[in-house]
Amino acid sequence: MKMGPAAANPDAYVAGLEGWRRGQAEAVRAAVRSIEGMDEVIKWGHPVYLSNGPVLLIRAETRRVLLGFWRGQRLRDLEPRLKPGGQHEMATLSLAEGEAVDPAVVTALTRAAVDLNARLGDPTKALKKEKAS
Repeated sequence: MKMGPAAANPDAYVAGLEGWRRGQAEAVRAAVRSIEGMDEVIKWGHPVYLSNGPVLLIRAETRRVLLGFWRGQRLRDLEPRLKPGGQHEMATLSLAEGEAVDPAVVTALTRAAVDLNARLGDPTKALKKEKAS
């Protein structure tokens, strides 16, 4: 996917997508937004959801839509397709054309991720503390 100027807001980000990627992003976003208490912003060029630090992101690419959780490695019992990688215990669910994820699973993952941030704090600050030790 060509990277152009960042979308002004999450609505514009999703509206700028085409075809199956738009449908996938709309479905995932609706499930995520059903959980109260998060701020939805554009950060790093895509929608990011915040609650006591970053919780998750939605990023559309040419051949997939990613749903990434900052503490996703702790959520793999809810969705085994979450692939660990990166910092902050990050794990991502990669959805290609024709693949789906049950909105109830997205809701459960989101709720659990928000709860983890409530209990453990901002995952980006936790990593800074670990590096300082």
